[in-house]
Amino acid sequence: MNANPQTVAEQARKQYRDVTTQLSHIGLDTAIPEGVRDLAEKTVANTRDAYDRSMDAFEVSVATFEKSFYAASEDVAAFNRNIADIARRNVSSTFDLATGLAGAKDLADVMKLQAAYWRKQVEALTAQAEEVRALSSRVTAASAEPFKSQM
Repeated sequence: MNANPQTVAEQARKQYRDVTTQLSHIGLDTAIPEGVRDLAEKTVANTRDAYDRSMDAFEVSVATFEKSFYAASEDVAAFNRNIADIARRNVSSTFDLATGLAGAKDLADVMKLQAAYWRKQVEALTAQAEEVRALSSRVTAASAEPFKSQM
């Protein structure tokens, strides 16, 4: 079943409004406690530090990978760099969401941040799929060229 993302998002917003309205009618506070936000911000900061350290190691690994396949064509190396860049952008986008969520004041902020993140992520994934398709077409054509010339 393929649902329209806008319709699904609107249904989620309506359900959220209904739940928070019901909670406020029975006297429950939907605010996220300051201590929880502080803990979330510290956790995101610590995770970001670990991510930065792992990215340094990742960069070394990518460089080693590229060196080990020195005979590969420029198109294959460009493809690998593009895939690494896509992964880097996706992880960074997720950390941006986590940072925003750590500072959320209430459930409404959380829902807005998540909706914006997924909207942006769907657009990014669509563009990334096109990037990968175009690059893989180029790599495939370049790889097949020596065989075509032999025929």
